Amino acid sequence: MADFILSAFADEASGSLDEQIKILKEENIPLIEMRGVDGKNCADLTIEDAQKIAERLEANNIGFSALGSPFGKIGITDDFKPHLEKLKNALKVCKILKCTKIRMFSFYMPQNEDYSKYKYEVFSRIGKMLDAAEQEGILLVHENEKGIYGDTDERCMELYNHFGGRLGIAFDPANYVQCNVDPKKAYELQKDTITYFHMKDALFADGSVVSVGNGDGSVPAILEDVAKTRSDKVILTIEPHLTVFKGLENLQSEEVQHKESYPDSKTAFRAAVKAVRKYI
Repeated sequence: MADFILSAFADEASGSLDEQIKILKEENIPLIEMRGVDGKNCADLTIEDAQKIAERLEANNIGFSALGSPFGKIGITDDFKPHLEKLKNALKVCKILKCTKIRMFSFYMPQNEDYSKYKYEVFSRIGKMLDAAEQEGILLVHENEKGIYGDTDERCMELYNHFGGRLGIAFDPANYVQCNVDPKKAYELQKDTITYFHMKDALFADGSVVSVGNGDGSVPAILEDVAKTRSDKVILTIEPHLTVFKGLENLQSEEVQHKESYPDSKTAFRAAVKAVRKYI
């Protein structure tokens, strides 16, 4: 039986670290996948920033599941050298934070071009990133994202197999829906390679993100299978991405029900947490 452990992108509740800590404790979530904090993206944190953040999180008994970085979220034809240097700094930041994983991507592909044309450049860049990460004892974890090389289950597996398991896998069912990939089929293909899961759901009809269980991501069925087939600790990182609509109070109730919108980010965050807890 899998032991599910919750983490979250707490910056979706607030940009302030103090507020992020507060809501994580209120929701009894022990881990954070840090992406944005106190006005900075995690990729831009300095060693000094990291030391202060580490102290505050440790004092509140909150650990790291991963650094939710944007590395690999540049075009495949963009200059890679400064991107790699920035990653090397983030790896040092990770060490201070006692964070052992960095979420990353496999580069945006030019529109209307055959992805296979850029396959070996993708492999080359990720190989260099992995070399740098392994020197610091950090695992890079690839997330499937629309428009990047690894946006389908087959190409994610191609990356995983090419690097012989050196690359971790973050499974995001909503992103698969937005790429018109069946998340259940993707899960069956990738189930033995998944490092952790992003808890996000979406609709095939228009790609809109909804609460877990309300979309086409097959999340309840996937989690049921994970619970049965795994016996380790499995991290579920809540990534709400739910619509915050400031004019919500002016809408008729019928419209509100269909939009699944929320009056503020904290309400949306709590709704996302509640939805996930129904299935674990």
